Amino acid sequence: MALNLNQKKDVVAEVADVAAKAHSLIAAEYAGTTVEQLTAMRKKARETGVYLKVVKNTLAARAVDGTEFECAKDALVGPLLYAFSLEEPGAAGRLVKEFAKGNDKLQPKLVVVGGQSYPASHVEVLASLPTLEQALGMLARVLAEPASMFARVVKAVADQQGGGDAAPAEEATETAAAE
Repeated sequence: MALNLNQKKDVVAEVADVAAKAHSLIAAEYAGTTVEQLTAMRKKARETGVYLKVVKNTLAARAVDGTEFECAKDALVGPLLYAFSLEEPGAAGRLVKEFAKGNDKLQPKLVVVGGQSYPASHVEVLASLPTLEQALGMLARVLAEPASMFARVVKAVADQQGGGDAAPAEEATETAAAE
């Protein structure tokens, strides 16, 4: 079904709004993919914070104008499915990688992150990025490490000063205060 001019403007505005907020983009060829496969992929995309859309390439090129995904305009050729990661950069990569395993017709064509366009092989790299929960866990461990290291140092000093009881530490404090 052909779109009229107003419908095309609406599609461009919708995709442009998504592109302005997205962290990454994967364009994949989907010709030969069944309706059931695309429906399952769309459902999973909604659950994982990925905006998934099949759009004419000319409309997609207009939509990414002025965004960090503009660098991909020349590569938008053929029947493409666009997957924008809205919540975390690796979400679209994990989605496309997962569905490409069971569908040889779904072929990633390009990856765009941070204003840079990469070949399809970078879907693996994007998919390997940690989820938001994993990244927060790593950050928490990094932030907690200095505190635990300090606690070990304090314990080691206390052990050297007299077996780890509080009395030597109190005596040292009193001595330092008297001086």
